[in-house]
Amino acid sequence: MLRKCASMVHLHARSCVNSSAYYKFARWLADIFNPVLKSSFLHCLKDSFGLVEILGNFASVMAAQRIVTRSPILDRIIRVDHAGELGAKRIYQGQLLVLGKSPVGSVIKEMQEQEEVHLKTFEELIPRHRIRPTALLPFWNIAGLALGVGTALLGSKAAMACTVAVESVISEHYNDQIRQLMASDDPDKYAELLQVLKKFRDEEIEHHDIGLQHEAEQASVYLLSSFGNWAPAYTLLSQVIKAGCRASIFLAERI
Repeated sequence: MLRKCASMVHLHARSCVNSSAYYKFARWLADIFNPVLKSSFLHCLKDSFGLVEILGNFASVMAAQRIVTRSPILDRIIRVDHAGELGAKRIYQGQLLVLGKSPVGSVIKEMQEQEEVHLKTFEELIPRHRIRPTALLPFWNIAGLALGVGTALLGSKAAMACTVAVESVISEHYNDQIRQLMASDDPDKYAELLQVLKKFRDEEIEHHDIGLQHEAEQASVYLLSSFGNWAPAYTLLSQVIKAGCRASIFLAERI
C-alpha cells in the first residue's frame, strides 16, 4: 500500500507540475520511502499514524499548486476549514488510541465520526471550487494525532478539556466566517456554503458542550515533586490549546 502511494505521489505530481520544483520534491519523497516500504513496523503503524494519508495529502497539495481559485473568500474559508477538520479528526483518533475502551470511548468515537463527515464535505468542496489545499496538511495530520494522544494520556477529563478548547475556537471561527459571507456583496452566492458552515458550527458547539458535561473543567496534571500530586490544569490546557489552534488557523489561511 505504501509503495503504491509513493508511486502515486511521483506520477500525480509529474502529470500536474512536470519539470517544476514540486515534481522534483515528489521524486525525492518517493525515493526516501521506497527503501523502507517493506518494513513490518511501518506496515503495522500505517493506519494508526496516517502515513498513507500524509503521502496522499502531499500529492494533493503539489497537484493543486498552480490552480487559480475563483474566489478569494472561498479560497481562505474552504482551505482552512478543510485543514481544521482534518486536525479535529486526528485529535479524536489519537484520543481513541488511549481511551477507546474507556467509559468515554463511545462518546469520543461519535464525535470523531461527525468530524469525518465534516472532512469529507470539505474534501468534496476543494475540487469543486478549485481550492488549493494548505501546504501544512502533513503538520495538521501529525500534530492533531499528537495532541489527541497527549491529552488522553493525562486522563479522560484532560481529553475532554482539549475537546472544549478546540471546539470553542472552531465554532468561533465558523461564526466569523458566517458573518464574513453574510456581509459580502452577494450573500446568496454563498448560500450552500453558509448552510454547511452553520450546520457544522452547531455540531462543534455540541461537541464543546459534551466536553463540559464530561467534567472537562476538572482536568488536572500530575506535578513532579518530592511529594508528587495532582493540580488543576483546565485553564492552562485550555489557553495553550486555544493559542495553538488560532496560530494554526492563521497559517493555514495563508500557506
